[in-house]
Amino acid sequence: MSEELQNTQKYYVTTFYKFLRLDDPEKVQKDLENKADELNVKGLVILGHEGFNSTCAAPSLESFALWKKFICTYFDLPNLFFKDSESIKAPFRRFKVKIREEIVTTGIPEMMPPEGKNHHLSPEEWNRVLKEEDVVMIDTRNWYEYKIGTFKGALNPNIEKFTDFPQYIESQGISKDKKMLIFCTGGIRCEKGILELQKQGYENVYQLEGGIINYIKEFPNEQFEGECFVFDHRVALDQNLQPSQKYGLCPHCGQPSEIKIECKRCDSEELICVECSELEFKKDTCSKNCAHQYMLHPGKKGPKQIVPFEIEKLKNEGAVEIPTIRVSKTKVVTVNSKGETETVSLK
Repeated sequence: MSEELQNTQKYYVTTFYKFLRLDDPEKVQKDLENKADELNVKGLVILGHEGFNSTCAAPSLESFALWKKFICTYFDLPNLFFKDSESIKAPFRRFKVKIREEIVTTGIPEMMPPEGKNHHLSPEEWNRVLKEEDVVMIDTRNWYEYKIGTFKGALNPNIEKFTDFPQYIESQGISKDKKMLIFCTGGIRCEKGILELQKQGYENVYQLEGGIINYIKEFPNEQFEGECFVFDHRVALDQNLQPSQKYGLCPHCGQPSEIKIECKRCDSEELICVECSELEFKKDTCSKNCAHQYMLHPGKKGPKQIVPFEIEKLKNEGAVEIPTIRVSKTKVVTVNSKGETETVSLK
């Protein structure tokens, strides 16, 4: 192992969820924010009266273990299922707790999954069924998630959001007697999705326990092909649960990107998505700013616009001179003592 790799910052990542009644999400929000600040944990927690859904990262094993212990103790869930991975890329730059009607957007907030397991298959059982039985398998995720990786033979509903899933099932006319398998990234979407399917009369339907992430951990490079999209700065996880080396996030639209271009305005290299690579005003530029400026002044060169996460990275890497981003005549974006960007007024 090279000295450079040995000295690289490592982040410990975990994703977890639980459906349970929370009477006071606002209090829970404050308590989680205080503890995350104490342990230097970054990430996202979605809270609602129906429970919580989260992916978080810590810069040390000590703070990682303390955070998971706190979560288990705080919610009185000693057996909470954590799906862990590691990353040399920071998955998050902030810690945020958002309160929403649903902890995963399904469009069926009135449905609460039952306690215990509801037709869950372990990765081992899932693997056996795929190899030995005749089933219909459906990817419940969005079209762009399916595009970069899915299980062999899985049907693609080609949906923009999960609220379209029930209508997709109704339109397929799948026999109620057919054995059906459904899966998602970490398992939470299927916890509600299976309730909708059972409501429609599908009793012989099963969900993958812990989702794709849990499966890949046990069976890399088997029935799942490609990479697994995740909703953080890693973009996707490869078959070793490592951050994708293939995909970025398109600077124009935010979708997974893999087309390498050299910006005609600032000469920077960037990855853009297939769709944007086919649009005249986006295909040769690395950002919305460069696309706008290039349209106004074709052929004219200019510097790449600095974005907030880049100056945060410079600060965290110990740079002596930290640039600022001017957002108006009286305000600039700079880095505070925590290494986070904030907008301040000029005196």
